[in-house]
Amino acid sequence: RGWVGRASGGGGGERGCGGRIGTGERRETQNGGRPGGAKRGATPPAANSAQDPSAFYRKRGMIAQSGTFPFVGQLRYLAGDSPDTTLALVTLSFANRSLTFTGDGGGQRAAYVVTIDVTEGSTPVRHLDVRKLIRVQSFHETQRDDESVIFQQFVSIAPGTYTFTISVRDDAGSNTSSQQMSVTVPRLGAHTLSTPISVYQVKPRSRTDTVPDLIANPRSTIVLGRDTLAGLYLEGYGLPATARVGVQVLNDAHVVILRDTVNLVRQGDLSSALLDFPVSSIGVGPVTVVASLAGGTDSVQAPLFLSFGDEFGITSFDELLSYLRYFVSPQRIQALRDTPPEQRASAWAAFWKQTDSNPSTPENEALRDYFKRIATASARYRE
Repeated sequence: RGWVGRASGGGGGERGCGGRIGTGERRETQNGGRPGGAKRGATPPAANSAQDPSAFYRKRGMIAQSGTFPFVGQLRYLAGDSPDTTLALVTLSFANRSLTFTGDGGGQRAAYVVTIDVTEGSTPVRHLDVRKLIRVQSFHETQRDDESVIFQQFVSIAPGTYTFTISVRDDAGSNTSSQQMSVTVPRLGAHTLSTPISVYQVKPRSRTDTVPDLIANPRSTIVLGRDTLAGLYLEGYGLPATARVGVQVLNDAHVVILRDTVNLVRQGDLSSALLDFPVSSIGVGPVTVVASLAGGTDSVQAPLFLSFGDEFGITSFDELLSYLRYFVSPQRIQALRDTPPEQRASAWAAFWKQTDSNPSTPENEALRDYFKRIATASARYRE
């Protein structure tokens, strides 16, 4: 099987959410961007770059805010039940520690409110206030500062240009943040593709008057040494029974590092597929996935970020390699750093294979354990 190639007809759910959901924690979902270096031995990027990645994400067209309630997310688009209706998926992620928890029997509970305002010029178009409840089993989980909560909301809207204002606030405290952005909601008629949605798991829909059952990955972030696949859910509309889509992965230097094709399989009103990317074949750092219908009738794209973990942030290929200076020799790190951009994916795949302490499993246990030790050291010795 190639690096892309599981049609979504068999359903979803194979991919769990890894360590991102604490035991007993509840993620609830309400149903409601198209395309147009560190020196060897240098100190790893400062902790602040990992804790405040908002500028990095916003530069790539995503939703991101820092402040008292940091969050990261995306707007993705699927076809609605008519050519004049588009489903905008608002998906956000943030940390438990932004919320005010109180005792709830043997566990802890908190609530938050997401407000979505859509305007066209000065005319209000949509207003939603969505309140969510979070429960965890222990006080320790309330202090998590990784992506521990996922919010997602479908908003039905006519194609056009709008201003989206998205606000998140702690229901029992003073923490709040907001972002305003101008967006163009596409018209998804015949012979078009949805924007790809980064997902942890998905059960595809077969009718445009429903929504897919999915858990989104709002940060589009894949953790090396822990995650083995990067999944993107893609739909096509008004296509033949089997439609071929070309897929490219571009690295941060805009060089194509992988190419392949995937078939969108028709089910009912639409066609769909889940694109799975083995992370060992991509490398590290930010990449862009571009999907195009055969004949060039439509092209869409989505970001993916391959990181060593939430605490290390999302940075460049060179900066990420600086974290490996205690893992292998300086000569091996420099060899990776000197690899031309178009060869980095294959070089990283070879490095992954050579350093994997247990090749019979899909993850790299040596890298996983190494970054756990770095995270422990960083937490204990912040000064």
